[in-house]
Amino acid sequence: MLRESGILPFLLVAPALLFLAAILGWPLVSALLLSLQNITIIGSEGRWVGLSNYQAILGNPGFWKAAGLSAVWVVANAVVQTALALAAALVLNQRFPGVRVARTWIVLSWIVPTVVVVMIWRWLFSTSGGMVNPLLMSLGIIDRPIGFFGRPWTAMGTLIFINSWRWFPFLALMMLAGLTRIPDELFEAARIDGAGAFQRFRRITWPLLTPTLLVLAVVGTLLSFNVFDIIWLLTAGGPSGGTRTLPVMIYETAFKGYRLSEAATISVMATLLLMTFAVLATRWLAREADER
Repeated sequence: MLRESGILPFLLVAPALLFLAAILGWPLVSALLLSLQNITIIGSEGRWVGLSNYQAILGNPGFWKAAGLSAVWVVANAVVQTALALAAALVLNQRFPGVRVARTWIVLSWIVPTVVVVMIWRWLFSTSGGMVNPLLMSLGIIDRPIGFFGRPWTAMGTLIFINSWRWFPFLALMMLAGLTRIPDELFEAARIDGAGAFQRFRRITWPLLTPTLLVLAVVGTLLSFNVFDIIWLLTAGGPSGGTRTLPVMIYETAFKGYRLSEAATISVMATLLLMTFAVLATRWLAREADER
């Protein structure tokens, strides 16, 4: 009876859906309720203030600066990570001695703990004893050491490079999986017709890899936006707030400024922004898939 009515599939997945809803829904509801109060520290009592926190946050120039830095962070990471990952995937898709070893070791930077990554790059970019400044000076690119974390724009650029270095292997493996699904016969036929490497890439590789790139762009945007550990461990949002993205602002507001409700308000607004982006991007990807 249940099978004929079509209810059985819903009953089978209902426990998993309810568990998922509880795991994801309860923290969101808790954050929303917290944003409507004036609680300062965890465990303290508060009273309902309605949308006052939202009005305060929207009128805070620091919030808009952090939002702008988050946008710069996301876009720059997407560009750098995609470029590095695409180049690595194209190389690893070739046939050369040691390609299997290279495919295995490329994930090394991705599996290394974040604290280790931070320690290594902090030492490399250090003005006293680091290796990057002497290397650039020996190549004639600079004439004196650069404080990579001393100015807002250099600190942001350095963080973008480090974060991209850490995460591009993951994207490269996803792109490599997409490249391996492209039939070799297409490339052979293109070679017979006299197409060069760039023409084969533009006419075959790029169009067939575009769906994978679009999905990775959406996933990468969501992941990059929420990066906190690398930024906090290297610059803690400085210097002069030059790397203070929204996740850093949320942490500072909650645990250094002791304004828990305001931090929850920023979290709710960021969540709504990301959910809107995810829904629009998913619908766009579905429409693109239907057209193909």
